[in-house]
Amino acid sequence: MAKEDQKLSVVFLPYLAPSHIIPMVDIARLFAGRGVAATIITTTNNALLFRDSVNHDAASGLNISVHTIKLPSAQVGLPEGIENFGQCTSPQLMAKLGYAIVLLQNQIEEFIRDNPPDCIVSDMFFPWTVDLADELQVPRIMLYPSNSFFHCVSHSLRLYAPHEKVQSDSEDFLIPGLLDEIRMARSELQDHFKAKSRYGDLINSIRETEGRSYGIILTSFYDLEPAYSDHFKKVVASKCWNLGPLSLFTNRGNVGQENNSGEEKHSCLSWLDTQKPNSVLYVCFGSMVQFSDAQLTQIALALEASGHPFVWVVRKEGKSEGKQEERWAPQLEILDHQAVGGFLNHCGWNSLLESLTAGLPLISWPLFAEHFYNSKLSTQVLKIGVEIGPRVWNPGFEINSPLVGMDELTKAITFLMGGSPEAVKMRQRAEEIGIKAKRAVEEGGRSYCDLKALIEELKAYALQK
Repeated sequence: MAKEDQKLSVVFLPYLAPSHIIPMVDIARLFAGRGVAATIITTTNNALLFRDSVNHDAASGLNISVHTIKLPSAQVGLPEGIENFGQCTSPQLMAKLGYAIVLLQNQIEEFIRDNPPDCIVSDMFFPWTVDLADELQVPRIMLYPSNSFFHCVSHSLRLYAPHEKVQSDSEDFLIPGLLDEIRMARSELQDHFKAKSRYGDLINSIRETEGRSYGIILTSFYDLEPAYSDHFKKVVASKCWNLGPLSLFTNRGNVGQENNSGEEKHSCLSWLDTQKPNSVLYVCFGSMVQFSDAQLTQIALALEASGHPFVWVVRKEGKSEGKQEERWAPQLEILDHQAVGGFLNHCGWNSLLESLTAGLPLISWPLFAEHFYNSKLSTQVLKIGVEIGPRVWNPGFEINSPLVGMDELTKAITFLMGGSPEAVKMRQRAEEIGIKAKRAVEEGGRSYCDLKALIEELKAYALQK
């Protein structure tokens, strides 16, 4: 077979957290849908999360497969069955899982060396893959499952350190070097901006690989944040591809079409069919947030006091250290339902992007990770949401920041779901973004073109070897 007739071969390595697994698998499926031989490397239980989609794509004739590796659970004292951070019920389990992931490196390297691909697409939290790619003389592309704005803010914080010039954690400061007047407080920043830490060392090693990688994939879309997308290329990485919103890509025929007609309709969707347009508030805080009982009570009281119908997804909790099984609500279908008029969430990037894609305004309640940056994007730049909460960053998914009371929650819900001129403008802006999101993945759209250009560039690179 002539070299130019051979399929481009790419391995995809997602980090073991739902918010990282989902976008990486979506990208692998998109590559396979465009003639690439795609191999996803993950652990046995995590493979079950997307097995049906990948099997359907393969049955449709796409060259996509999963290589499973064994998590060394017993070696680190981790209960069997816990293989991603969304399944952890304590900080202790998170620490054990983190160590187990570190121990996967040898297994992953051995498989990739034995089956050398044309390209490695790896999650940001596997910085060592840049050395492996150099050894094999193939490009390594890093996935940041996030947006340009977040990275531009982080860059300015590292460069100018405005948080070191304020007198208290609660004092607002202006972040220099940005395209908008963005204000934050030191209490909203991750710990590694305030003190040296092991996690900070990991972040530094990830930053170091930005320049050594062939390029970076972001899961945003250009027309959402054009100025920050351009700024990202100037200050972070000149080679960057925006491939979002991935949920729209994978649901519009860019991969093998799945037939869900045989699946039973979720009961909440049937209930939504009985509600008036834009009347229902959707409430969900992702797969990892753990609120106290007292906080859950305040949320419940506020939802009742607001008088608005709602759908609230609550994570089940067990008393033992073990795997938690629950049937999650079909979030994309809920957000797209005409009855839903707003979204109360933690401003995790996947949730925010899905809200934007659906054209919905939101109430952002940032809690940990990069949530506070995403919240500033939605409230200070896009102006399609209101922020609530104590403005205190939590070091983990167990929420220890001050309680958000019923009154603050009720006020935000009443505003977002009401008909004031400001709320109406917010809703209109959100709807306009939803239209831009859909255009991004259509033929000729920016994300569509970025995906096509990336694959063509990798094919050309492979032919030159």
